[in-house]
Amino acid sequence: MSTPPRRGTRIAHIGIAVRALDDVLPFYRDVLGLPETPLDDADGARIAGLAAGDSLVELLQPAAADSPIATFVDRKGPGIHHVCFCVDDLEGTLAKAKAAGITLIDDTPRIGAEGKRIAFLHPKSTGGVLIELTEY
Repeated sequence: MSTPPRRGTRIAHIGIAVRALDDVLPFYRDVLGLPETPLDDADGARIAGLAAGDSLVELLQPAAADSPIATFVDRKGPGIHHVCFCVDDLEGTLAKAKAAGITLIDDTPRIGAEGKRIAFLHPKSTGGVLIELTEY
């Protein structure tokens, strides 16, 4: 089995926490012209996906009062929740992050909204930004 070519790190998506999808989806879809792309709901959030070139915008609406998105919206209000970077080697990147003293939220990858393996890095270690990692 051959090793897939390395593509380098890129932005996979930006997660934006919203109070209600119906209130903000028309702006992204109708005003900005971003086409919708189906995504599964995950982590207690209803998710609307929009294609923005090679990246996605994920609009995240709390689906449960105790979900991470509900907590974020309650504390900070709607806004950018996280940035997701696509990497060539998820386990290798997690190992490098851990070796560099970065606090991992997920020690091992899990399945995310796009059906891809993901892992989060804690914002206290990444300059205040919640970072999600995924792989090609």
